[in-house]
Amino acid sequence: MDRFVTREPGRQTRHSFSFGSSYDPERISFGPLIALNDDLLGAGRGYDAHEHADVVLVTWVVSGALAHEDESGCVAQPAGELAITRAGTGITHSERAADSATRFVQAWLRPPEPGGEPARSTSTPDLSSGDLVVVADESELGVPGAAYRIADLAAGATLTLPDAPRRYVFVATGALTRSSLAEPLAAGDAFEITGDHEMTVTAAVPTQLLMWSFSD
Repeated sequence: MDRFVTREPGRQTRHSFSFGSSYDPERISFGPLIALNDDLLGAGRGYDAHEHADVVLVTWVVSGALAHEDESGCVAQPAGELAITRAGTGITHSERAADSATRFVQAWLRPPEPGGEPARSTSTPDLSSGDLVVVADESELGVPGAAYRIADLAAGATLTLPDAPRRYVFVATGALTRSSLAEPLAAGDAFEITGDHEMTVTAAVPTQLLMWSFSD
């Protein structure tokens, strides 16, 4: 509930970092992660055509389906599908809930160099293992030392987080039990972890975790 909130008709976004007119000098970024936006759209609602450049957009649909439209056409991104958009020199696109209420989490990453050819890719990761699955690595993201992992945990499951100099762990759904570092965490809460040290988390109920790791 400490996140910044933007509300428009048919749309609510919670921002984990400073975004637009919402500014906190202590919440600018975490490594190359410059935005983490948790969007809830009503059916048919969303964002009209807008531009991006020199940013990598990583979109995970939690529920519903997101209609993405650009110069190549319109495609629906269903729940459980990941999309990576490398804006490069510039793209114009729109994003709307397809046929029902839709929730998606979109991360913005700062690439090491500006420019480049725009590109977009999608994938549907297999999360059945109950472990953290690498759904995008540095080659796909275009950000050295970056990796994105997602896990679907059963109630009571315990998970050890992979080591990295920087780790950002976001609870997309469900809840975690109290750990040595924090009170219980519920959907929308997150850990920011710096330094290589072992950490485990336990799901209180069926839980989906999103984890970013960075080399610096």
